[in-house]
Amino acid sequence: MSVTRERGSEAQAGPGEGRFRRGRKARRSLRPGALPYLLIIPALLFELLIHIVPMIFGVVISLFKLNQFYIRNWSNAPFAGLENFKIGLDTNGPIGSSLAHSFLITAAYTVFVVGFSWLLGIAAALLVNAEFRGRGWFRTLFLIPYALPIYVSVIAWQFMLQQNNGAVNTLLVKNLHLLSHAPFWLIGGNAFWSMVITSLWRTWPFAFLVLLAALQNIPAELYDAASVDGASKWRQFRSITLPQIRPVSAVVVLVLFLWTFNDFNTPYILFGQAPPDAADLLSLHIYVNSFVDLNFGLGAAMSTLLLIFLLIVSVIYIRLLRVGGEENA
Repeated sequence: MSVTRERGSEAQAGPGEGRFRRGRKARRSLRPGALPYLLIIPALLFELLIHIVPMIFGVVISLFKLNQFYIRNWSNAPFAGLENFKIGLDTNGPIGSSLAHSFLITAAYTVFVVGFSWLLGIAAALLVNAEFRGRGWFRTLFLIPYALPIYVSVIAWQFMLQQNNGAVNTLLVKNLHLLSHAPFWLIGGNAFWSMVITSLWRTWPFAFLVLLAALQNIPAELYDAASVDGASKWRQFRSITLPQIRPVSAVVVLVLFLWTFNDFNTPYILFGQAPPDAADLLSLHIYVNSFVDLNFGLGAAMSTLLLIFLLIVSVIYIRLLRVGGEENA
């Protein structure tokens, strides 16, 4: 009788209200706090399919001698265990020594790009954070490199760095007369600095954007009180600005570190599949071993070593920041 009476009331109330009541009953049937977990299930599924499964598959491949002789019948590739890892870590061998050289190049590249990106970002953020006429135009101008697609910006720099008729050599040799001859920027030792400048140009606006948001959250009363006490601008920067933006700066540095250490687009677009020794980044080095030399097992082992290194550095960095924050508190 109660079920018949409830259905009759839903019919009298109309289809819209009936659906509303059924939806409300379904929500009541959920456990308290279950809705947030249901909402993140799609994101977790995509994360599993796009990142976790390929990562696990790459670790599995690193345990096999999957090379050009077994590509057709990859399931018959012999099990290698940790042999690929031993080859990659053996600095006395040709493969291990080239991998170590690539690691050092990548570390130096990351230090320069991340360090100067933060410096340019904080300088530009301090500049446009002050009140002056036309600062909105400067903000837009600073964000142009970050808004451009990566391939467009790197290809533009590739044209500008050409030895003959490139914009860089034209400016340095013909216009400013700073150099007597046009150097090669995309081969030899200059290739490293070309790569650093190209990556820095398209990376620093991200640091600028995030640091500017952090600066705008600092209360103006702190600077007013410091000015009354006679603190200089430099003292205010050291004692107020840097401590206030420290958590945001830490996140910016970590994100830029991960982006730059894994950078593949910049060296690949600038130099192709055969970069100079001075521009042999790890990501491109692993790509050449995997897809040019067709040694997928060794390339997967290198990728796994890179993943382990980045995880270790990230965990240590986060723990050091946490310990430093607790000491300051």
